[in-house]
Amino acid sequence: MSINTMPLGGPSLAGLTLKAHAVAVPALSSHVRPALVLAEQDARRLLDAARSHEVTRGGLFACSPAGVQVWDRPWTAPDSPGDAVHLGSVDWSYDTPVKHYVTIYRAMVTAAGVERGVTTETVLKAVLDLTGIPLDGARITMAIPPPRDPFRRTA
Repeated sequence: MSINTMPLGGPSLAGLTLKAHAVAVPALSSHVRPALVLAEQDARRLLDAARSHEVTRGGLFACSPAGVQVWDRPWTAPDSPGDAVHLGSVDWSYDTPVKHYVTIYRAMVTAAGVERGVTTETVLKAVLDLTGIPLDGARITMAIPPPRDPFRRTA
């Protein structure tokens, strides 16, 4: 009987390349507790505002389904940040706890952000400021999300 072995690094990944700037390594991370839940209209306003201030349009934000990245300056080209530095991110879950709601659960700062004095609080504040939601008291003024229907199938 022979046993097939695989090197510790896993299978060979020759020819595999990652998209540049797709993954950021956090130097400082803070979980938002309790998580900040945005209702559908607030979530849409936040996404629209982040897209209108996109790094490719002269702004400081890069929006994705997983959250918003904060940069120190606009990108020089649509697919390349050039000299722009990624300072941090606000991460969320979309359609949580229910459809069209956004749950903000983490703020993260990169090593470059830490060097420039950026904190998880300033990153979160910069993103929330896009829609005028104040960082202080945001949970008090937010509507309570409806409970998830345990009998509804998710597909």
